[in-house]
Amino acid sequence: MNFWRDFHGPNAGYILELYDRYRQNPDAVDPETRAFFEAWSPPGNGHRAPDAVSAAPAADLQAVVCVVNLAQNIRDLGHLAAQLDPLGSAPPGDPDLELETYGLTEEALRQLPASLIGGPVGAQASDALEAVRALRAIYSATTGYDYEHVRIPEEREWLRDAIETGHFRPPNQPIDGLALLERLTQVEAFESFLHRIFPGKHRFSIEGLDMMVPMLDEIICGAADSGTRSVLFGMAHRGRLNILAHVLQKPYAQILAEFKDPVQRRIFRDDLGWTGDVKYHKGAYWAAAGENYCDVAITMPPNPSHLEAVNAVLEGMARAAGTFVDEPGTPRFDPTVTLPILIHGDAAFPGQGIVAETLNLARLPGYWTGGTIHIIADNQLGYTTLPQDARSTHYAATLAEGFKIPIMHVNADDPEACIEVARLAFAYRERFHKDFVINLIGYRRYGHNEGDEPSFTQPQMYEIIRQHPTVRERWAQRLSERGAVEPGRAEALLQTRMDQLQAELESLDPEKDLDEAPPEVAPPGTARRVKTGVPIKQLQALHEALLTVPDGFSLHPKLRRVVDRRREALADANSRGVEWATAEELALATILADGIAIRMTGEDTQRGTFNQRHAVFHDANTGEMFTPLAAIP
Repeated sequence: MNFWRDFHGPNAGYILELYDRYRQNPDAVDPETRAFFEAWSPPGNGHRAPDAVSAAPAADLQAVVCVVNLAQNIRDLGHLAAQLDPLGSAPPGDPDLELETYGLTEEALRQLPASLIGGPVGAQASDALEAVRALRAIYSATTGYDYEHVRIPEEREWLRDAIETGHFRPPNQPIDGLALLERLTQVEAFESFLHRIFPGKHRFSIEGLDMMVPMLDEIICGAADSGTRSVLFGMAHRGRLNILAHVLQKPYAQILAEFKDPVQRRIFRDDLGWTGDVKYHKGAYWAAAGENYCDVAITMPPNPSHLEAVNAVLEGMARAAGTFVDEPGTPRFDPTVTLPILIHGDAAFPGQGIVAETLNLARLPGYWTGGTIHIIADNQLGYTTLPQDARSTHYAATLAEGFKIPIMHVNADDPEACIEVARLAFAYRERFHKDFVINLIGYRRYGHNEGDEPSFTQPQMYEIIRQHPTVRERWAQRLSERGAVEPGRAEALLQTRMDQLQAELESLDPEKDLDEAPPEVAPPGTARRVKTGVPIKQLQALHEALLTVPDGFSLHPKLRRVVDRRREALADANSRGVEWATAEELALATILADGIAIRMTGEDTQRGTFNQRHAVFHDANTGEMFTPLAAIP
């Protein structure tokens, strides 16, 4: 028996407490438990019990129970003590993370084996104190690992191992610090240039969440290296323009021409879509030797304003892209064809019902897309509303817990933590084909839009932001302290980017650089001129096929009578007695006969709400299903 696997978390502590009672008085537990403990002793590492523990007195055993509970609570609640806010607000913490709660001291921990902590940390530390300190350094740093609500042991253990071994962090997976600095410089220079040249024009800048772009780089190239050739983005307007420029590679000239266009006045149409079939630069994060670019098609559909309406649209696009209908019968879905990524607002994620409705579809067979990576652009402010006035949960991402989705809260001012979380998200999706949520916690450097004055409602917050260095500046400082970048290099990179943007602006040709006009719609009456008639003999043959079931298939007696009545519907070619449901099914059958696939989903789709369709038959004896539309000749 593997104790730490079979008795997870608080249950392990409970078993040890029972064992403590049994040691003091065997009659204090029920006969079944007493019989179990007669042949069992507490384990040290999940396989055997160390002599020091199995022979420990009752007082020491109580300390063992407390250490086990402390370790589990650090794993479960450590994110509450993590420094997740770049602006420096203190984390809430939790008493269950403190030694005093358990009556423990550092000296007591030093006397206990690290194996009590379990996992990779317990295997590498010399004693329980060192292991607890290591756990705190992992779970209460600048990333809040929030995954204990995941109920499948294999997934939970995989996450714990990846997190506690540092598998996706340097030095295990290195980061090219200078390349990351260059990418952050691109992001910041773009926003700074637009702010200087087009003051007050709405752009809904990414500033304060700049690391979103390098994180997307990491996820996209992970997908491309695994064979995925299509990435779909759904997002609202916060940071959309920067992502269009640096992720979808929409030309600077076109963006600047649209900004300069006097017809568009103050509002930039960042709600429009864009598709880039691009050579994507791998940048900082793929340090292994080889190609510097990866081929991938990236698509961002249109989405209005701050709405989450795009969520279901994007999932439908992903499902369609990965569905193959090149053979008769049931369509085949391949989750590796495309990767859906949804970027949410921190107020919108818990506040708009379409988010929960779409998450609810994630694991249903008819809607599953192989897992979506969600990134919450958490600037800790919904327009002018603070979180405590906007939601009933501590985190913007807590909604995802109900769907058993792993959540990683990460400080947007720690580039290395952000890259690790992005890698972890993609690896989890790649392995388990399920959703993953990144709660990227940053701030909003300006107002909801650049014409807004945020200090009217959040004066203290914006006084801190005004004095707060950008993530590019902070990363440049960190590299300088490590001796990885020479003095002045970071500012030189920034000036080079600003000069490039200025040159783009000065060379604009509005007629050439402005976006192409949308495609023309078909002339009125086009649909009426299309011939849709079908020969009666073809209809009769299809009708017969739709009413034929395999040998041995038992229809419900009442449904058998309905089928028998329908069989005569087309016996007379001139009859007008074809009911709606029969006409609908014939229409679908003729489309399928032309080799065009049909997707019908939703509640009651098989039978029809009013008991009229019966597109899927269910065997009255076995429950086996048969779909005539999928079996027509």
